[in-house]
Amino acid sequence: MRKPVSRILVINDETLVLKEFVKGLNAAAKSLDNPLGIVFTGITTARDALKAIEEDGDIQAVIVDDTLYTLKNNGAGNSRVLQMSALELVQKITRFRPELDVYILIAQEQEDEVVDALFSEAVDGYFYREERDYRGIYRILNAQMQEKADTPFYDALKSYVLMAKDAWHTPGHSSGDSLRDSPWISDFYEFMGEHVFDADLSVSVPMLDSLMEPTGVIAEAQKLAAKAFGARRTFFATNGTSTGNKVIFQTLIAPGEKLLLDRNCHKSVHHGVVLSGAHPIYLDSSLNKRYGIFGPIPKKTIMRAIEEHADAEALVLTSCTYDGLRYDLAPIIEAAHHKGIRVVVDEAWYGFARFHPAFRPTALESGADYATQSTHKVLSAFSQASMIHVNDPLFNEHIFRENFNMHTSTSPQYSMIASLDIARKQAVMEGYKLLARTLALSKELRQQINSSGVFRVLELEDLLPDEVRNDNIQLDPTKVTVDISECGYTVDELQNELFERYNIQVEKSTFNTLSLLLTIGTTRSKVSRLYDALMRIAREGRSPRRLYRTPEIPGFTQLKYLPRDAFYCGGTTLPILDDQDKLNAALTGKVAADQITPYPPGIPVLVPGQVITAGIVTYLAGLLRSHKRVELHGIVYDGYLPCVRVLTSSDEKGLKKLKA
Repeated sequence: MRKPVSRILVINDETLVLKEFVKGLNAAAKSLDNPLGIVFTGITTARDALKAIEEDGDIQAVIVDDTLYTLKNNGAGNSRVLQMSALELVQKITRFRPELDVYILIAQEQEDEVVDALFSEAVDGYFYREERDYRGIYRILNAQMQEKADTPFYDALKSYVLMAKDAWHTPGHSSGDSLRDSPWISDFYEFMGEHVFDADLSVSVPMLDSLMEPTGVIAEAQKLAAKAFGARRTFFATNGTSTGNKVIFQTLIAPGEKLLLDRNCHKSVHHGVVLSGAHPIYLDSSLNKRYGIFGPIPKKTIMRAIEEHADAEALVLTSCTYDGLRYDLAPIIEAAHHKGIRVVVDEAWYGFARFHPAFRPTALESGADYATQSTHKVLSAFSQASMIHVNDPLFNEHIFRENFNMHTSTSPQYSMIASLDIARKQAVMEGYKLLARTLALSKELRQQINSSGVFRVLELEDLLPDEVRNDNIQLDPTKVTVDISECGYTVDELQNELFERYNIQVEKSTFNTLSLLLTIGTTRSKVSRLYDALMRIAREGRSPRRLYRTPEIPGFTQLKYLPRDAFYCGGTTLPILDDQDKLNAALTGKVAADQITPYPPGIPVLVPGQVITAGIVTYLAGLLRSHKRVELHGIVYDGYLPCVRVLTSSDEKGLKKLKA
């Protein structure tokens, strides 16, 4: 097993003092217990220190002298001028890499002055310059770094599993005993591995704490996660960000209260609207018609909605989008807060952003009250393992906890919780290094794909819909969108070719693009194999084909009733097409009782309570007849006949209409 290297940077402008300090600390590291591989490196200037912090992902901490001077006139006359104050340098370091531990070397006579100046900054400790207690300093640094690298829940789970206790409790497989010797399913046990079953435990084990009311190792793990991601509070979710979104809406919104939301939000947001009884104000996303890619809501649309609906309880946005487009959040959040509207940001695809300056600011750094993250999508956690981060100054923990417990299983998967613990550890200890590699691979892959002469990577200017070009939208470069329109394949044929012939599975597609997701697990070998596959396909020299684009989703129509009220009506089903395969005119003017979501793109064309127009019926029929297979979530089939559940006249009589 590879051992870690943890470099600590000592910044002091006096060469002899620095040399002695580094030598003493390295001697202490060699003579004492050093499980994290701590080594000390000295640097004399603030500029070189900042450069090293940018280039070396193994740097875990810095020790900054409280005054950094440089010799004037090449040392003539020993005149010294201040390079940079400790305060300024600490601010630069923490803005660039907030996960680093920062310590200050101070002179005893300057103690109060320096400590007061740095009190509000992210400083982890102070050492006296003249007290050369290298072993003592090392012990403190080592202890605090081990605390940062601690995984309290994973450690407790591993410890319990290795105790090998006899299980007289759930789950039924009893640490795999029911599978191990079975002639029918022992292959599953062998494939999955013994520890998968050993670690699949019951809430009957007190030392592993309770996800529903944590007071022990889960609480400790969540506290460490909150510090790592810049939140006041963090909660682990074991059934995805979908649940996180629903919990937040039910916490913030009472039935009938307004919620501003992106119509392009994940379907869990729309399900949360039904569950909470919210009165949604749907805001249409921007659309890049050339590529069929949906972008952020135009800033002017959001600002207008905030002004017109100042009585809204919350605003919900997705940043970044599936395709990597992210909002300039700070001015939007500031405007919402000015009206007393809390802001929830779905960061399902952006949970790594805190750990490299190329991706920041994060939603929380921009002032968001809540952020939900699919840790499993972009960091090293198991599927369904997510986090809910809270910075809301009005946070009602009791109400939140009641809603959280309403959605959380009383038998959570402990391996998922452990994976959240280790994903946070990895992000803090080597996230910057891994993300720097991912960014380099993204740049390399983009150049390679473009060199094919057939495939082309779409950059920000290509992806931006016209209506958001002046909104300071940024692109997450780990999401790579490829224009495939010149390759001679349809997108379905190309995906099949990549899968069957080259063993490559891509993230998603539109009618003329493929989306590739790079993560901290992407390797140069994977990049090379993808490049080789695309070059081979490009060299086939096929003539471009006409690609049939998916019909454009209609804009949001009228919401006649609260989605919750409409959803819980019995309703009736009406077909989209009649027996002659013609549009069913009887649907026009009816009110939907279900959410109908074409995937892709995953935007609901209908939500419960929404009035159905002729344009929507035409759109749904177009998807059903499309050459490209599109899933239609929410459609009811009566035999082979696709139908929509709608409200009956008697249903509508019992409902209260929303004001226009």
